[in-house]
Amino acid sequence: MTPEPARTSDAAPVSDAARTLDASRALDVDALIDDRRTRIVVCCGSGGVGKTTTAAAIGLRAAERGRKVVVLTIDPARRLAQSMGIDRLDNVPRRVKEVEGDGELHAMMLDMKRTFDEIVEAHADKERAAAILGNPFYQSLSAGFAGTQEYMAMEKLGQLRSRDEWDLIVVDTPPSRSALDFLDAPKRLGSFLDGKLIRLLMAPAKVGGRAGMKFLNVGMSMMTGALGKLLGGPLLRDVQTFVAAMDTMFGGFRTRADATYRLLQAPGTAFLVVASPERDALREAAYFVERLAADDMPLAGLVLNRVHGSGAAQLSAERALAAAENLEESGIVDQEGGKVGGRNSSDNPATSSPAPTDTSELPEPSELSETSELPGTSELSEPTADPSAAAAPSAAADPSVERLTAGLLRLHAERMQLLAREQRTRDRFTALHPEVAVAEVAALPGDVHDLAGLRAIGDRLAG
Repeated sequence: MTPEPARTSDAAPVSDAARTLDASRALDVDALIDDRRTRIVVCCGSGGVGKTTTAAAIGLRAAERGRKVVVLTIDPARRLAQSMGIDRLDNVPRRVKEVEGDGELHAMMLDMKRTFDEIVEAHADKERAAAILGNPFYQSLSAGFAGTQEYMAMEKLGQLRSRDEWDLIVVDTPPSRSALDFLDAPKRLGSFLDGKLIRLLMAPAKVGGRAGMKFLNVGMSMMTGALGKLLGGPLLRDVQTFVAAMDTMFGGFRTRADATYRLLQAPGTAFLVVASPERDALREAAYFVERLAADDMPLAGLVLNRVHGSGAAQLSAERALAAAENLEESGIVDQEGGKVGGRNSSDNPATSSPAPTDTSELPEPSELSETSELPGTSELSEPTADPSAAAAPSAAADPSVERLTAGLLRLHAERMQLLAREQRTRDRFTALHPEVAVAEVAALPGDVHDLAGLRAIGDRLAG
């Protein structure tokens, strides 16, 4: 087992050099999308890591570099439509306007039920299609049966690829608990169609007519009685009617699913695992990488999304916290050891309390001109050309400024600790999977809500 990298303190300083990935491990996104042999890019990962935004940003960047792209999202959220300036997304690809460059960008969102309906209409005669579409069990199955969404995503991908209208398809995988359900859908559907229950329900239909009903009533009375109690009589009849109507289509489902599965294994397909720099997300990403390798799926690399940075990485968390504590305790920040004459020391004539002055000798405020000096002040300081330098001692002594500075220092220390944790989790992943190329995407200050935001993500993806 590969040993984990040595653990470092959360407060350890993180330099820009330390955070930069080795060139041999860097994922070249532009080379991937510029390669005309790349026809499908599949973005997968756990929920909430930015798969939809990443897929849209890759699609936009590829289009603006000359590709004709369609982005297929399975995410039910409307973020993609909003960011692309489209009123709505549905089962029909819609062109995105204001794309710069010579390419084209289309976007669509999977309508699971509509895709299922299209399959029925395309592979059954008119009468049988009407019977299937009107069947209550079919309506329930097509609207939310476990695995249906993933299978329909595979169907839609196969449809888009067969049309050969786009030279690049970018797929945003379903937001299921395990995003690799997308890969398992054909196998699960085949198991369902080949299952004992389906075969038993199909048997009467294959016998046909009254003989079939007699067989069902006599030979399967015990089974149907149990199912009738479990499902209810009407539902059981709906299932039997559905299975009878779908009988001739079951083989087609399996054939198309297997064909799409092989398409995902083809050299023209590239999988991108999307993750955030957090322990759970990268643990899930490691599982995805291993699963893709086991299924012979072509992995292009890892997109590490929402990576934080700092413009003051040279100031470590320890130093920032020490400075904050000194300010909060009214101590001296970074004073050299062995020196006397601190700002509050009685040995320092410049800062020690002066002897009481007879205020009766001081002039009235009205008698002071712009160039007038209080008695004795000429011996304490020399005039300076920088007004801020003269105001610095009084500002530094302002308790409100000190509190604000201490608070900012503590915020900086927290940011540096976050950077150290992110680097540690990333290093742990790269140590376990050194063969996986990685692209880091710096976190944006706000949400992505337009094409400019998607371009910014694309720029960060390309490094």
